[in-house]
Amino acid sequence: MVTGGVTKFAKAHPAMDFRLMVKRAYDYALKGIPGLTADRIDGSRISYFSDHFSRQLKAASMVQDYLGLNPKGSVRIEWGGATGGECFQAAYEAVASGRMDVCLAAGYETMSRVPTWKGNEFIALASDTNFDFPLGGFYTGYYALMVVRHIYEYLRQRKFAHIKDEREAQRLAIAEGSRIMSKVSVKNHLNALHNPYAQYPKRLTVDDVLRSEMISYPITREQICTMSDGAAVAVLCSEERAKEFTDKPVRIIGVGTGTDTMRLADRPFGKVPLLPHERPRDYEDLEYPGVHSFRAGRAAGIEAYRMAGITQPGKELDFIELHDAYASSEIQTYEDLGVCKYGEGYDFVEQGDPFLEGIDYGFPTPRAGTIPVNPSGGLIACGHPVGATGLMQGVFAFWQLQGTIPKHFGDPALQLDNPKRGAIHSHAGTGSSVTVSILERGFR
Repeated sequence: MVTGGVTKFAKAHPAMDFRLMVKRAYDYALKGIPGLTADRIDGSRISYFSDHFSRQLKAASMVQDYLGLNPKGSVRIEWGGATGGECFQAAYEAVASGRMDVCLAAGYETMSRVPTWKGNEFIALASDTNFDFPLGGFYTGYYALMVVRHIYEYLRQRKFAHIKDEREAQRLAIAEGSRIMSKVSVKNHLNALHNPYAQYPKRLTVDDVLRSEMISYPITREQICTMSDGAAVAVLCSEERAKEFTDKPVRIIGVGTGTDTMRLADRPFGKVPLLPHERPRDYEDLEYPGVHSFRAGRAAGIEAYRMAGITQPGKELDFIELHDAYASSEIQTYEDLGVCKYGEGYDFVEQGDPFLEGIDYGFPTPRAGTIPVNPSGGLIACGHPVGATGLMQGVFAFWQLQGTIPKHFGDPALQLDNPKRGAIHSHAGTGSSVTVSILERGFR
């Protein structure tokens, strides 16, 4: 990867249609690379989630035209919430296969063009419309169900097992889980105070998050990402071309994807697919994945780590830009990606591992900086224009590894000290599709 660009993510960009949004991100990306002009780009992969939001079929063709890339090849990418992450990997594959030397990955979403209730309906259509959707299935409800089970497995059974009254034990466990989830929300919103592209930068306390509007018990408004307008682009190319364009490239050293059933009720029980640093005895009593863990995320991580030669992700990754559509799913995904063991996600937050050093979050974070997660603010604070989100993660990871966050953000607070390797993670549906990509600084 040699360059990238992002528009500000916002509730609405009424002055821009989808083509102009992508063009703004594209222009930003190209302006920093004098030798990279449209004629050097061999083709594109263009992502957006839903035709409904754009009110335009074949919108990717209109983006291709607007960017002046006709008659070069282009493919439209869609994979639910993981659309942007899959677009990133599709561009990688176009280059890695030798089909292209330079490929543009571009994504957008214009979610403000419909009322919020209608937007939630469109998103819910990405669940099983034969079974889940007719029962009133909306995603906040799905994730509430999943985290209640996650809390039962890992807090009720482990920390409140001594309480014999089942209802009281689960009530206390949910209260504890909600408090810890709120710390994730505080982290991401506060990180975003230093990110000018973020939709909802703000300083919150744990109590602020807990007192915000209850959307689907136990998930509150401040623990959820929002619908957004925005665009992002990344330019990927062969190593030979990269040397022409920049002396600060970022190499993609691992890609992985995973899948699972659309219908939650079809999720099986079996053995945990193990990462190299795990042992069967670690999970002897765990019913996996059920609805509390994302098997697709574990599969995507395993594939990407194997390709990148990573055996201990918690020690070999310097940061992760992770798909935190919900504060609860961020915690679940720590475990899926193996930066902590299944059952340790809540302790991982309490210890401060995914927090940044040097930022006061309003509570102790004794191990801050161990492996920062969502230093950009993540989806909760940046927003989630679906087709752009995974590409946004790629651009922010690229800048992080280049050491150019201070230049692009106008603020050095989020720049890590000498990061060498990071991961980006995109997640669709209730975990039906996941992508993981590993990025590394410089040429090997």
